[in-house]
Amino acid sequence: MGIMPHRDVARALELALSLDIPFWPQLPKVSFREDMYAQASEGFPGITVDMEGERVLFDSARFDQDLARYSERMNDPDYFLLSEAYSSVYHKFLTVDLKGRVAARGQITGPVSFGFRVVDEAQRPIIYNEAVRTILYDFMQRKCNAQYRQLQGKNASAFVWADEPGLGWVFSGMSGYDDVRARSDYRAFLDGIEGPRALHLCANVNLPYLLELGADIVSFDAYQLGTMPKAYAAPVADFIRRGGIICWGIVPTDSDGLGSGSAESLARLLLGYWAVVSRESGIGVRAIAHRSLLAPARCCLKNVGAVGAAGEEGQGDAACPVSSIEEELVERAFAMLRGLSARLKEACLS
Repeated sequence: MGIMPHRDVARALELALSLDIPFWPQLPKVSFREDMYAQASEGFPGITVDMEGERVLFDSARFDQDLARYSERMNDPDYFLLSEAYSSVYHKFLTVDLKGRVAARGQITGPVSFGFRVVDEAQRPIIYNEAVRTILYDFMQRKCNAQYRQLQGKNASAFVWADEPGLGWVFSGMSGYDDVRARSDYRAFLDGIEGPRALHLCANVNLPYLLELGADIVSFDAYQLGTMPKAYAAPVADFIRRGGIICWGIVPTDSDGLGSGSAESLARLLLGYWAVVSRESGIGVRAIAHRSLLAPARCCLKNVGAVGAAGEEGQGDAACPVSSIEEELVERAFAMLRGLSARLKEACLS
């Protein structure tokens, strides 16, 4: 989870630092510039950020005008750094001593998601414009590498993942940018990434497709699977044998899942997935565990209003602000994540 509902920056950082692999939170309720799409737009030609309307706007004529100035700056690595104006949280994270941590994680909105979400003056996603798409992939690659270099200075094992819910859209028959073209473009994009090549998708997922894009770390919503399809076993095993790491988003962030689940039940669910992979592919469960990370299932929050009915704290009444309910969900998910991690380490790695 990179996006968090907190308004208190210090509290959000405290939670992010409570995990084995800390990350810098994206806090859109602090400012719209902390939104994942607004942050990624900084410096892209043709873009303006409408703070009042909370929109990222693209203008084709302005894009053409901005290209000359952009081409003059594109070889300056500092141009692609995330400024404090677009993330005060990130800059606070950079002041933390991260050298003793297992790793440190950053994130950036991926080119596919940005290209589908941001539309031109004709309400057409900019990813459909080949000239814009070419610049977009290169731009996001440079921004990812600039952030990686900064974080690597704080922790030698740092990585930055591309946050790509849009990769779930390329399979739609209504999309003008399909999975075949996206695969080719994305492999080239990841080839140019410095450090570990990491990819995160918490929308509906075609896991074998993600595992074949050339990433070293793949993060996905595993909770939504319910059962591990046998057809996924060979691609998962092959990815792990190649040295890949899978981040299993297994802790639900919806109130129903959190209210009915526990660290024990989630451990059984994930171990069930791993048992299917092991049985169908011959790779051992211990080997899978050694190449696994754990995370919350999704960045977004569902069924927020029901947290009082399903939750132990019972703070879901009408007097409770929505932001507080959302924050409670996230904090409970993080606590469950830590408990789940301890159980799986004991079960698989002791």
